[in-house]
Amino acid sequence: MIKRFFSYYKPHKKLFTLDFSSAIVVALLELAFPLAVSWYIDELLPEGNWSSILSVGVGLLLLYVTSTFLQYIVNYWGHKLGINIETDMRGQLFTHVQRQSFSFFDNTKTGHIMSRITNDLFDIGELAHHGPEDLFIAIMTFVGAFWIMLTINVKLAIIVIFIVPILVWLITYCNRSMNKAWGQMYGDIADVNARVEDSVSGVRVVQSFTNEEYEISRFTVNNRRFRKAKIGAYKVMSITSSSVYMLMRFFTLVVLVFGAWLTFNEQMKIGELVSFILFVNILQKPIDKISAILELYPKGMAGFKRFLDLLDSEPKILDRKDAIEINSLNGDIALTDVTFSYDSNPVLTNINLSINAGETIAFVGPSGAGKTTICSLIPRFYDVNSGSIKIDGIDIRDMTMKSLRSQIGIVQQDVFLFTGTLKENIAYGNLNATDEEIHEAVRRAHLEDLVLKLPDGYETQIGERGLKLSGGQKQRIAIARMFLKNPPILILDEATSALDTETELIIQNSLNELAKNRTTLIIAHRLATIRNADRIVVVTENGIEEEGKHDELLERNGIFANLHRVQYQR
Repeated sequence: MIKRFFSYYKPHKKLFTLDFSSAIVVALLELAFPLAVSWYIDELLPEGNWSSILSVGVGLLLLYVTSTFLQYIVNYWGHKLGINIETDMRGQLFTHVQRQSFSFFDNTKTGHIMSRITNDLFDIGELAHHGPEDLFIAIMTFVGAFWIMLTINVKLAIIVIFIVPILVWLITYCNRSMNKAWGQMYGDIADVNARVEDSVSGVRVVQSFTNEEYEISRFTVNNRRFRKAKIGAYKVMSITSSSVYMLMRFFTLVVLVFGAWLTFNEQMKIGELVSFILFVNILQKPIDKISAILELYPKGMAGFKRFLDLLDSEPKILDRKDAIEINSLNGDIALTDVTFSYDSNPVLTNINLSINAGETIAFVGPSGAGKTTICSLIPRFYDVNSGSIKIDGIDIRDMTMKSLRSQIGIVQQDVFLFTGTLKENIAYGNLNATDEEIHEAVRRAHLEDLVLKLPDGYETQIGERGLKLSGGQKQRIAIARMFLKNPPILILDEATSALDTETELIIQNSLNELAKNRTTLIIAHRLATIRNADRIVVVTENGIEEEGKHDELLERNGIFANLHRVQYQR
C-alpha cells in the first residue's frame, strides 16, 4: 500500500524536489542558529568587538530572511503538491466509478461513494504533503541535533538517550490505537453521508408519509455513532500529544538543572548551555512533527485504504480483448437460451426470443417477471449467466460496450435531468449536436411550448434533477435526447405510466414518431399504449408465456386477456 501511495508523486517530481530540498535547507539553517548563538556568547561578547557583533547580527538576519523565503516555498508549494495529488486521485476515482457496472451501484450506497471521493481524499492530500517530508526532516533534524549535542556535552546528551525510547514506545502504541479509531470514524461518516443522501433525495416521500421524525431518529443514530468514533479518535490523539509535551518539558527541566550544575563546576560554558537548551527546543520540533504525523498518518492511510478498496473493485462487465467497434446496427435481436439471476435470485431461465429490425415489441406481465431485466441485458448493463444475445448476428459480448450502447436509446419512467440549462440537458443525447439539430429535436419532441414559457429559453437553469419541471416536460426532454442520439434500437421502460391521460397522449405521439424505422422494445404498464405494437410478449415468472398481436392475444383468452380485463375493470 505504501508503494502505491508513493506512485502518485511521480507526475510531480519537480514540485516534490523543490519542496523537499527547501525543507532540508530550512532544517539545516535551524541547526546552525544555536551554534551561532554559542559562538556569539562565548567568543564575541568577551572580546567586546562591536563591529564583529554587528556583522554577525547582519549575518543572522540574512539567515532569517533566507529561512523565511524557504518556509514560504515549503508551505505554499508543498500544499500545492498535496492538492495536485489529491486532485489526481479524485479524478482517477471518479473515472473508475463512471466505468463500474450496474451491479456495483446496486450494492454500494451513494453516500459511501461520495465520502470516498470528497472527505477521504482531503486527508490523503494532507498526508501527501506533510507525511514523507515531515518524517524525513524530523529524523534528519533529530539526528543532526543529537550529534551536535554530543559534541557540546556528552553527559547532557546521554540524558536524551533515555528519553527517546520512551517517546518511540508511546508513539508506536498510540499509532495502533489511532489507526483503528480513524478507520472507524471514516466508516461512520460514510454512513452519515449515505443517510443524508437518502433523506434529501427522498424528501417528498418522507414528507408525504409524515415520517420526518422517523428519519431524524435514524440520522441521530448515525450521527451519534460518528460523534462517538470521532471523540474516541481525538481522545487517543490528546493523550499522545499531552504525554509528549510533558516528557519534553520534564526533559528541558532536567537539562537546565544538570547543565547549571556543570556550568558551576566549569565543565561547561554558559554559551554552550544556552546552545544546548536551544537544541533541546529544536529537538522538540521533530518530536512534535512525529506527533502530528501520528495524527495525520492514520487518518490519511485509513482514507487511502478506502480509496484503494474502491479503486480495486473491478467492473463485473468488461470489453473482451478482441471486442470490435460497431459503427451501425440494423436492429435484429436474438436471445438464445438466456438465463440470468441477480446474485442468487433467479429471474430468467432459458429465454428464447427473436426480434426483427424495425419491429416494435411490447413486454407485459406482472412485476418482477423479468421484463426490465431482458431490456437491461441487451445493452449489457448486466451479463447473462448462460446463453447469448446477438444483434445482427453478432454476440453483444464481442462488441465494445461503448459502440453497443451508442446504438441503443433508453427512455425511462423516471427521467434524470442534470443540474444545468435546458439546452445542456437536451444536448446530453449528442454532445456534438449543433443548435439547429437541438431545435429540430425540440420540435419533434413537441417541446417548443416549454422553451417559450421559460424565462431564458434554452439557457434557463432547470434546477437539480429538473425539479422545476412537470413529469410530461421531463419525458419530452428525454425524447428530445433520443432524437439527437438517433439510435437504431429504442427501449421505452414504462415511459408514460406515471403521466395523466392527457399528457400521456401527447407523449405517446412523440414516442410513436421516435419509434419510426427503429427496433423498439416497450415495457408497458398501460395496455392501451401498446395496441399498435407489432408483437406483444407476455413475460411471467415461468418465462415467455404468450406472443402475438393485441387482438390475437385477446382472442386466445389467456394471460394477456386476463391482464386486459383486470386493468379495464378498475
